[in-house]
Amino acid sequence: MSRSVLVTGGNRGIGQAIAAAFVANGDQVAITYRSGEPPEGVLAVRCDVTDAASVEAAFTEIEAAHGPVEVLVANAGITADTLVLRMSEDDWSRVIDTNLTGSFRVAKRATKGMLRMRRGRLIFISSVVGLLGSAGQVNYAASKAGLVGMARSLARELGSRSITANVVAPGFVETEMTAVLPEETQARYKEQIPLGRYASTEEVAAVVQWLASDGAAYVTGAVIPVDGGLGMGH
Repeated sequence: MSRSVLVTGGNRGIGQAIAAAFVANGDQVAITYRSGEPPEGVLAVRCDVTDAASVEAAFTEIEAAHGPVEVLVANAGITADTLVLRMSEDDWSRVIDTNLTGSFRVAKRATKGMLRMRRGRLIFISSVVGLLGSAGQVNYAASKAGLVGMARSLARELGSRSITANVVAPGFVETEMTAVLPEETQARYKEQIPLGRYASTEEVAAVVQWLASDGAAYVTGAVIPVDGGLGMGH
């Protein structure tokens, strides 16, 4: 059956690959985006996850077109990297509000429909940084670690209604952001990864798609790394 799927931040990078995987699976896919050109083949809704009214308007539009959201992938995120002594209150607040509180907003709104249907999949895109930490990314790491606690609490709260909540924690991924890094920097990062390479966006999308499948119906509260072994033991 075709499901109603929503991927936040689905117009580029990992989010776009996730959306494309669900489209290829025959699902009805909506994405939210703030700027840039959205991909074809999806219902693209402009939405700022830091604004509760914008989130409500986006869900209203998506539900009118596709019905209640059955699979939510909370992927929208930003960075504002700097050392802690240089990190402003705004640097901290913007990252937390987008990555962590924004995920809370969309999860809370999606849950309303899932509870009525007595089924649903909540999938949060975290990061290996949320498990390992990273110098210069105190705000980002905190936001991504927070997703783990949120997902596990939701797993306990919503499990009786057949709603699962899981986390995918990618490591270094081949995206536009990593492509602009100097070759020496990329080589240094790859030396730390047991598999010796970055992930493709499609590899991350495949894990997300599995978590939304029937085969993962008994998986909830899990954190699944897609990091080539970088974060082993965390």
